[in-house]
Amino acid sequence: MEENKTYISVVVPTFNEEENVEELYKQILPIVQSYNRLFEIIFVDDGSSDNTLEELKKLEHVTIVEFRKNFGQTAALDAGIKIAQGELIVAMDADLQNDPADIPQMIKRLNEGFDVVSGWRKNRKDCFSKKFTSRVANFLRKRLINDGIHDSGCTLKVYKRKCFDKVDLYGEMHRFMPAILKLKGYKIGEIVVNHRSRVAGITKYNWKRTIKGLLDMMSIWFWKKYASRPLHLFGTIAFFLLAVGFVSGVWAVYLKLFLGNDLSDTMLTMLSMFCILIGVQFFVFGLLADVLSKNYFAATKDTPYDIKEIIRNERED
Repeated sequence: MEENKTYISVVVPTFNEEENVEELYKQILPIVQSYNRLFEIIFVDDGSSDNTLEELKKLEHVTIVEFRKNFGQTAALDAGIKIAQGELIVAMDADLQNDPADIPQMIKRLNEGFDVVSGWRKNRKDCFSKKFTSRVANFLRKRLINDGIHDSGCTLKVYKRKCFDKVDLYGEMHRFMPAILKLKGYKIGEIVVNHRSRVAGITKYNWKRTIKGLLDMMSIWFWKKYASRPLHLFGTIAFFLLAVGFVSGVWAVYLKLFLGNDLSDTMLTMLSMFCILIGVQFFVFGLLADVLSKNYFAATKDTPYDIKEIIRNERED
């Protein structure tokens, strides 16, 4: 590693944390200074309505990104990461619940051959409702996207710079970064970190973020399995519905023509028509999604694969 390059970039989204930012800065500074390498501490003020921005302006050796309004934690992380210059990027919360003292052991773990190391808040210091919601989300996450870690919701993570070459964050995607990167072939690690009780300010977690997170989880599930072949998903559903519609239609014809039954009191005809029409629609959706998917990969730098290295062994004469 070259000495004149920034080694560590610490990215901290902040929203109404005026009582915490100075103390967090004091805890981060000696950690990054201990490496005797260039570093940067980036605070992203996510439209705070208190004195957070004023408190940040009092700090030295920091970069402050000010949003015009509150866009959310994921947007703040994305903005901070995009301007970060470090070979390593550390993301963490501003509420003092993440402990900067964990950063060295996370970097050590990263150097064991990982591209990302995620913190695991094994002993969480949160209220019951927050823990319960997190456990439900973790259960669903393991079933749908299986990123191989215990605590995807922990913001404290260390990334190699290359992880973000082709990644943009949106929605509540920051909590699913390990899943997104694992999908692209990056190696994900995890380590138990210290989780502290909040001593000042109020939590920004609410039911709206839970719903957004679940929707983003479904999006990642779809992207993981069907991004490059959406017709396989929609086509399968279409054929199932068409099969049900065909069978129910044949059965209705049999009952009417061969047994002389009155079908006015049954739902066979409606079921048959409904399944056939919806099945055709799903098939058309699949075709359109397939076209859009191909256009996406053709128009962007993204690909459904990620090459780690190309090795050419030349034959010696």
